[in-house]
Amino acid sequence: MATERQDFARKLRKQSTKSEDILWSLLRAHRLDGLKFQRQAPLLSYTVDFLCFQHKLVIELDGRQHEAEQDYDAARTQEIERHGFMVIRFRNDLVLNDRDAVIARIREAAGTSR
Repeated sequence: MATERQDFARKLRKQSTKSEDILWSLLRAHRLDGLKFQRQAPLLSYTVDFLCFQHKLVIELDGRQHEAEQDYDAARTQEIERHGFMVIRFRNDLVLNDRDAVIARIREAAGTSR
């Protein structure tokens, strides 16, 4: 039986943004250096956009709505980082316009820089 958090994550996956879809196409199925990512994954009391549990790496994509949620996002990031995860954030427009920079930053954070 699915939990509320799993149902919520499933709903978010069905309502993904264009930037989430693009980044997922680059990360899914171990496409980036063999790293295993999950999308809209429950972590602690949150649902994170992308999670590589092996490297304790969380990727969050920020659209316009995040400008009004900066305090919440900062507190959320601090709590996740207190549990040993690294959180990196990208603005949606960066994913849409400079995928190479996004991939380079993810590789750097995961320690798989080429």
